[in-house]
Amino acid sequence: MFSDLIFRNSSRSRKENGLFFSSLVISIVAFYMILSLSKQDVMVFLRKMESDAVNQLLLMILVFYGITLGILFFLIYFACKYQLECRRKEFGVYLIMGMRRSKFFTMLLAEDFLSSILALAIGLPAAVLLSELISLITAKLVGIGIMGHQFTFSFSAIGFTITGFLAIKLAAFLALSSEISRQEIGALLTGSSENEKRQRPAAFYGICTVVGIMMLAAAYIMAAQRRTWHKADKIFVTLLLGLLGTILLFYGIRVVIAFLVKVKKADQRLHVFTFRQIQENVIHQFASMAVSSLLILMAVCCFGAGIGMANANQQAGTHVLDYTFSDKFTENPQEVLPRLQTVLKENGLDSQFSQLFEMRIGYARATENYHNVFQMDSVMESLRSLDQSEDRDVLLNNLSYVDAPHLICLSDYNRLLKAAGKPALTLAANEAAVYQDPDFMSASRTAMLNKILSANPQVMLDGNFLYLTGESQSVDLVTDRSITLLFALILPDEQFLYYTKGTYGVYINGIMNQAPLKSSSLITAISDLNTRLDGIGFQDMGIEYESYLQNMSRQLFYMVAASYITIYLAIIFLVVANTIIGVQFLMNQQKTGRRYQTLVHLGATYKNLCTSARKQIIWFMGFPVAVASVSSFFGVKALFSGLISSKMQGTQGEMLMVFAAMIFVLCVVEYLYMTVIKRSSDRYLLTLMQPQREE
Repeated sequence: MFSDLIFRNSSRSRKENGLFFSSLVISIVAFYMILSLSKQDVMVFLRKMESDAVNQLLLMILVFYGITLGILFFLIYFACKYQLECRRKEFGVYLIMGMRRSKFFTMLLAEDFLSSILALAIGLPAAVLLSELISLITAKLVGIGIMGHQFTFSFSAIGFTITGFLAIKLAAFLALSSEISRQEIGALLTGSSENEKRQRPAAFYGICTVVGIMMLAAAYIMAAQRRTWHKADKIFVTLLLGLLGTILLFYGIRVVIAFLVKVKKADQRLHVFTFRQIQENVIHQFASMAVSSLLILMAVCCFGAGIGMANANQQAGTHVLDYTFSDKFTENPQEVLPRLQTVLKENGLDSQFSQLFEMRIGYARATENYHNVFQMDSVMESLRSLDQSEDRDVLLNNLSYVDAPHLICLSDYNRLLKAAGKPALTLAANEAAVYQDPDFMSASRTAMLNKILSANPQVMLDGNFLYLTGESQSVDLVTDRSITLLFALILPDEQFLYYTKGTYGVYINGIMNQAPLKSSSLITAISDLNTRLDGIGFQDMGIEYESYLQNMSRQLFYMVAASYITIYLAIIFLVVANTIIGVQFLMNQQKTGRRYQTLVHLGATYKNLCTSARKQIIWFMGFPVAVASVSSFFGVKALFSGLISSKMQGTQGEMLMVFAAMIFVLCVVEYLYMTVIKRSSDRYLLTLMQPQREE
């Protein structure tokens, strides 16, 4: 009998609070997926290439896991409080019928434990399957291949998920159920009452609304300026203005609701009642609405920034070279390529490469002191004559340090351009082309510099005049992305040898033969070749190499770190925000149930009540979502412009498209949550349609 009661109560609680139960299942799925990240194919691959970085990432994940456990504790505490408040009279009946308080407490604990076990039973299998699916898709997209994939099951992730979930669920419920079980029977039967909020003059709330909007506008303006993100105090002021502005806006928005009450529409029934209810909800729950709006803002920013940065890292740079070799033992730069070709041929590896060519890079060494041998006053003057802008100032600052640029051999760079499928450069003896690594340039700055280069400005290198021509070049010189040049000059071969005096560095770039790639992926082919190169003792010969695999592993690491963590946080924030505001509405509706019963006595139909409640839900949830959507536009734009590298600045258009997609996803998610809340509201209103006698 007692066990049947527990099962019935637990089942009824899940049906009546489907929103909260679904949120718990989603949280369990998110917990397992982030904790099992180390078992995914991409992370197993990255451990071989970037083990230190991956280990640090996994430690960070545990920190984020702990933080989200704390966030979910308050969510569970709040939602469970709503569930228990709705059952106060039921609990009073149990006690008045003779149930001992210890047994009553055991019943509540058993009901909660049963729901928790069911949530784990649903969430964990779904999480395992979804994690495997994501692992397969990711491996396919990055080219790792899925033939060697094996089904993985992370016992540690299961353990952390179960332990953490049950711990916070138990802690929250113990605090609430112990409080309920100690209350007197009369207090339980009479229900709870909420103290009236002190009302201030309407002008005060109007001022709060205006001040809140002004503070948000100031925060938006500061967030849009990249310089804001270079100083900690400005970042703090921007965040503080946004936080206070959001709170003041929701605190004073009751004035707007009061105005809507007065705009009576004759064709809509219960119009005044609907907006009076909305106004009361806003008055009592403005803090919850503000917190939910801020959490939705954080969720959208995490979604947009995570996916956008992952997309930018994936697209950063064009894959041209497969290998770059360097020789530490050979002093004569002209002997580096022949020696490498001999070593490869002796070990049967020469057929693995379709191309091997030099990339010669040096300094101007016509004088003993090769510093301060370059002047480009005409370029600087042209920059200063342009309209003041942040891009102009950055270019002026960067180029002011260029007094001894690197020199690049033209024929070598043309070989690189040919491999990249781009037209070759043609330079006269007194001409030079500018090379700048994309890490230091954005699309707007490149366009600004190209405009100046189109006038063929005159510069001086070691006392000789040169003319800069063509457009700025940016094709990666080697496979190693850690080698970046702020500014370099591409010179014809004779001029390159003249200025460097035959003293320069040589990198040998290699492009793999395409035949082995027909039967395997690029990553597999490079990984196999790396094993063979290591096997012939390159290190002992003084030959070092960098493959595209190392470069790609870095990009993959940034992609995983950015996308997985930010999307994980976004899901948690979105679940918490919508659950808080949804449960808050249902709680307020239950507290004002007598008003709906009065409307029933006055002749209101079930359809009228549902229509009124659904409008309240749309307005109550729509306010936080609308404010968060506007704020997130500036938030994501600020993240893109202030917290990403210069090479990604040109992809801001694509990133903003990602942001638009995230807003669409947000609308879909909010629609689903509203649908769930509306159905819960309809079920509750149906119970009020039978007039009840009060003795």
